[in-house]
This record gives sequence, structure tokens and C-alpha cells, in this order.
Amino acid sequence: MHPLSPLRPGSSASLSSLRSVLKHASRQYAPLRASPITGFQQPSISSPAARLYCSSNKPPNSSAASFQSNDCSLPSTQRTHTMDHQEVIKYLQQSHDRIFENNKKWAEQKQKSDPEYFARLASGQTPEYLWIGCSDSRIPAEQITGLEPGETFVHRNIANLVVNTDLNVMSVINYAVRHLSVKHIVVCGHYGCGGVKAAMTPKDLGLLNPWLRNIRDVYRLHEDELDAITDENKRYDRLVELNVLEQCRNIIKTAAVQQSFAKNEFPVVHGWVFNFHDGLLKDLEIDFEEMLHKIQKIYNLTE
Repeated sequence: MHPLSPLRPGSSASLSSLRSVLKHASRQYAPLRASPITGFQQPSISSPAARLYCSSNKPPNSSAASFQSNDCSLPSTQRTHTMDHQEVIKYLQQSHDRIFENNKKWAEQKQKSDPEYFARLASGQTPEYLWIGCSDSRIPAEQITGLEPGETFVHRNIANLVVNTDLNVMSVINYAVRHLSVKHIVVCGHYGCGGVKAAMTPKDLGLLNPWLRNIRDVYRLHEDELDAITDENKRYDRLVELNVLEQCRNIIKTAAVQQSFAKNEFPVVHGWVFNFHDGLLKDLEIDFEEMLHKIQKIYNLTE
């Protein structure tokens, strides 16, 4: 079995697979390096499953005092370093199995409350929205918008970028517009975006350089406005907004969007920003038709 093969809950191979994952990780990724986007890539012990582990799994033959140094009151990196090999294996197994337990409960609840729910899902999708958002785990598109599965076609990447050489996002846009006939395309950024913050750092970031260069180009295009903002946090927030606006422009430059709008008067492109502090979305209120008109002076793909 490959060291990163998926685990099957309840299988006899799960524990040995976890050991293999740990050995593979220790060979390939130690020592751990700091990421400019997410910080140190240590195993997270801050999830509900991990908190359950910390509260109910005192290491064998340890006193309450000694276990106190390994509980959830410590920073995650310190907790990780104090867990021994068997504890890490147990935690990984629990956090893995928890997903399947939650999935089973969710499916049962949905079936009970709406017996036709899964029949509708299986019949196909007709989403009204294409959501292009950041990969940040704190911004689940359906939950923050109150939409159900099947109502939103979702694409996410670091800093919600729409790059014309990225076949992934270009394929998503083409499929959503030409085949799903979405009515709205939303680019949603968020304040506190690590990708945008990293792009504001004028130094070599290795593999991230070509991706973050797209955000750095946004800064270059709006350099005068951004440099005039003396408060660094406000400058950061404004770059988040400007990045969203530029990605909206990149969407409007595509043939799929221009030709569909000329024929059907949709989709309309929107730029939004999510705020962690109050959970609200901010509409940047772009004038889609005016932006389209200006873009088509150079990028008219309807003729």
C-alpha cells in the first residue's frame, strides 16, 4: 500500500496505514518548515476531535499532573511535540473516523427530514451560482450564504485567483457558464487573507512566487492608491478588495462569459469580501455592464 493511500474506516489496515503515513511524513517533510501563508505546518490539535482526544485520552501510566502538560490548554505545536508516537496514531485514527461518523449521521438526518432529498441530488444539478473563493477552511460557501447542496458550483484556490493560464479555473468557468447556465458568478475574497499578505512581502517565497505574482501585479496596477494608505492594515484590506475586483475583470475577459451574456443577458459577475469579525459579506458593487464595456474595447470575444 502506498503510504498516502486513503484509509478505510474499520479496516484492519487502518492502523498500519497510519504508521506508514507517519513514517513517510517523517522522511519526506521533517524538519517542518514555516509557510508564509498558514504558519508552521504542524499537525492541528485544535479540532473538536482533537479536543475530545485531549480531554478523554490520558496517556497510560501518567499522573494527572503529568497529563496536564499535554492537554488542550497548550499551543498546538507544543501539544504535538509532547504526544508520543502511539498517541499521534490514535489521534489520527479518531480524527479520520470522525468524518465517516458525521457523514453517516448527516445522511440519516437528511433522509429522515426529507425522504426525497437524495433522489433530487442524484437527478442532477442546476446551480444558480458559480462561487470562486479562497481555499481558507473558515469560509464554506454554502454555510455562509445559507444555500443547499446543488445550488452553488464551487471553485477554490489560494487567494481566489482567476488566472488565464490556470486550466482548472478556466475549465470550471467554461463548464459553469456553457453547460450549467449559472446566472451569477461570485468572486469572494476575505479580509485577513494569508495569500494576499504573503504577496505584500517583497521576498523570495519559492514555489509560491508564480502564484503570488498575480497578486503582486494587482498591487503594481494600483500602486499609487495603495501607497497612499498609511495604515498597513487598511492597505492590506484594500488590496484584498482590489484583488477581488481584478479577478472579476479576468472572468469578464473570457469568451464563455461574454458570449453567454450577449445571448442570454447572464451570467452577471459580482465581487464580494467576507469579514471574519462579524460573519458578513461585503458587496463591492461592481458595475458589471460598465466593466464589460470597457474590457471589450480590447477583449471583445463576441464577434
